Amino acid sequence: MTRLSRSLIPTLKNPPADAEATSHKLLVRAGMVRQMGAGLWTWLPAGLRSHRRVEAIIREEMDRIGGQELSMPIMQPAEPWEKTGRYGIDELFKLEDRKGSPLVLAMTHEECITGHMAHEVRSYRDLPQLVYQIQTKERDEPRPRAGVLRTREFMMKDAYSFHRDEADLDRTYDSCIRAYDRIFDRSGLRWYRVESDVGMMGGSGAHEYMAPCEAGEDTIALAPGYAANLEVASANPRPIRPGAELDAPREVETPGQRTIAAVAEALEVDPGALIKALPVVTDEDEFVLVLVRGDHQVNPIKLNNALGVESRPAREDEIEARLGPPGFIGPVGADVRILKDAAIAGGGLIAGANRPDLHLEGVDPGRDFRFEEADVRSVVAGDTTDDGHEITLEPAIEVANIFKLGTRYSVPLGATYLDEEGNDNPLVMGCYGIGPARIVAAAAEQFADEKGLSWPAALAPWQVHLVALSKPGEPERELTDRIYDELLNAGVEVLYDDREGGAGQKLTDAELIGCPLRVVAGRRGLAEGRLEASERRTGAEHEIPVEGAAAKIAELSASLA
Repeated sequence: MTRLSRSLIPTLKNPPADAEATSHKLLVRAGMVRQMGAGLWTWLPAGLRSHRRVEAIIREEMDRIGGQELSMPIMQPAEPWEKTGRYGIDELFKLEDRKGSPLVLAMTHEECITGHMAHEVRSYRDLPQLVYQIQTKERDEPRPRAGVLRTREFMMKDAYSFHRDEADLDRTYDSCIRAYDRIFDRSGLRWYRVESDVGMMGGSGAHEYMAPCEAGEDTIALAPGYAANLEVASANPRPIRPGAELDAPREVETPGQRTIAAVAEALEVDPGALIKALPVVTDEDEFVLVLVRGDHQVNPIKLNNALGVESRPAREDEIEARLGPPGFIGPVGADVRILKDAAIAGGGLIAGANRPDLHLEGVDPGRDFRFEEADVRSVVAGDTTDDGHEITLEPAIEVANIFKLGTRYSVPLGATYLDEEGNDNPLVMGCYGIGPARIVAAAAEQFADEKGLSWPAALAPWQVHLVALSKPGEPERELTDRIYDELLNAGVEVLYDDREGGAGQKLTDAELIGCPLRVVAGRRGLAEGRLEASERRTGAEHEIPVEGAAAKIAELSASLA
């Protein structure tokens, strides 16, 4: 039973001063979460109910595809993390026990579960295996932000699958995709499954599940039949009108004009006809000149993937020594490795001359400089897919991700199996993560309005918010108490506002907390034998007779689900 007079649901009129995201403001105001420190949050009873609803959906769908739930330790020896090369990750919490033994607080559990499988799986007959947990994770997040969206401690459902080969992995990967699709359909979120970068997880392929909203820290590229994280999205660039095509590059004076915009305006050309030169230095200390169109930006993820190594922007002194004055550098005559983005095409282009206040016009890649080609730019709105659909960009929250890990962890940790011929082979792995807190926050972001939260029925902490406007001891209160008891007996999850206080505060709190159905028991309505019900999402109003009210409320509530 949940009576507000006996519950810890501390609603607030105003959000925290540092709150920017809608979910941060409203989850605090609705008494669902409270902050203990930077990136450290307590889920209060109402918030935990929504969190548990997400967990229940996840468990049902993972069990449906044969997932086996277990629980692994958060604190782990450092040794397996050293073997996989992940011990050096900056975000990994590291500590020592009283004996000085190095330990970590796990951000994911690949090392732990792979170690177990190395000991437990002997033969191809033991495969495949799919296990999962809903467990606390720790991450030394450098910039916690947006309330529960980016935190240092959080709950995550992480699943791991083990296989004899890639084909077997593909079958489980596809099953997990279907399970995840059902999870997000059931949650009520608006979502997309997009292609993504494997990142620090490693492996051969990955997808992310994204919930579009203004607070999103990622950007997704969308078109009919296409969705991808901006980190990996590819599309056809808008056409440009190049400058004059010449037999050879010709110098043109551009005094003081160091920016793409300034040069394009001075020469009266499309910015896309300029070659933007961006020198980088790799972690292997190689100087590389990266080229993109003047109207495009380098995508750091794509660049590092193309180079096969991390890189940083070159310093001014490094640029001066290898090319010329910053603001006037270009590929023609440059004695460095050149990586050209695939969107740069044709002749009649303009590039820096590697001399002060000079550019070159009539530049033709291939004729005037040699290069390696790759897709290293970020897609922009207005680009098109191969079938001609225009790309749009939308901010989104990453709420889940799945990876084909291959043998990224099994090889360093010695996780193998014997095949039919008795040969030893490394286990092939997949991993599959979901953030319940992110789903809760995404729902808060997507469905909030000026009055407060507006939960999808599947995630609401309670389905019905019953508000008593009479005082204890009055006949109307006794009648409302009886209706509350009947709702509980009928199996309806109901939050009962039986507090002493004014109607304004009670109705405002009901809108703020955002349960799908609000039922108000007022003196006048009860005297006339009716209750007033309103749907939080649509505002639709219903009159419910007092006689048989619990059954009718239960029926209406079920219809909203």
